[in-house]
Amino acid sequence: MSVDTTPSTAAARLFRGLSTESVLVLPNAWDAASAAVIAAAGAPAIATTSGGVSWSLGRGDGQRLGRDEMVEAARRIVNSVDVPVTVDVEGGYGPAPADVAATVRAVIEAGAVGVNLEDSTAVGGPLYDIAEQGARLRAARDAAAAADLPELFVNARTDVFLFGIGAPDGRLDEVLARTAAYAEAGADGIFVPGLLDLDVLSTLCAESPLPVNAMAVAGGPGVTELAQAGVRRISLGTALAQAAYTAARRAAAELLGTGGLTALDGSLDFGELDALFRR
Repeated sequence: MSVDTTPSTAAARLFRGLSTESVLVLPNAWDAASAAVIAAAGAPAIATTSGGVSWSLGRGDGQRLGRDEMVEAARRIVNSVDVPVTVDVEGGYGPAPADVAATVRAVIEAGAVGVNLEDSTAVGGPLYDIAEQGARLRAARDAAAAADLPELFVNARTDVFLFGIGAPDGRLDEVLARTAAYAEAGADGIFVPGLLDLDVLSTLCAESPLPVNAMAVAGGPGVTELAQAGVRRISLGTALAQAAYTAARRAAAELLGTGGLTALDGSLDFGELDALFRR
């Protein structure tokens, strides 16, 4: 029997191994340069941030990009690194399972080996009901198989905690119900941004049929604490992009204000950065 050794399949299998064999830490990239810098820092894989990608293209976050724009950004990121790339496809760029399938086909063609698919219909909610989101996740799974990449890692994001959906004392049960249904629909992981209470995370990790992805934030639990709670994947969302734009504003404000350049101290060397693109 022949073995598929195409680059995408090999990268997808590598990413699956990284996602199941240890705690996977993913600093999120938003363009080719940020991806190359993150990979050079030692990241074993790259995850994109939809917010960062949107900002880099002059849009706000929250599903304000179209499918084609996000896919082209993903393609540039894939082409800039030699590690697996998973793409935040927001809500799939359309409500129907067919919309999700079209998005999955497009990001696979761009070279991605994973996707994040969220269950919110818009920023702040409401969420798709469990059956609707299950159908959308199944469409993603089936589209990956039809595109000859059944190994595609489908990370199901639920926004119950992020958007404060429902009564606080019922949110964990809601996430667990969604996780069980999403696993049945073919999801490989569950992403619960907005949940950083370590006790609640520990309960979720112990009871979830899927490995749990948490989003770390400044001032919150660090990698060690999240891993001890049972979290298997840790990402940063837009945080790195925010830090980069903050550095740009700080340097510009100093230059325009006092004429100083101290905010540029410690910057990456031009040659070091430029060398990342001599491919």
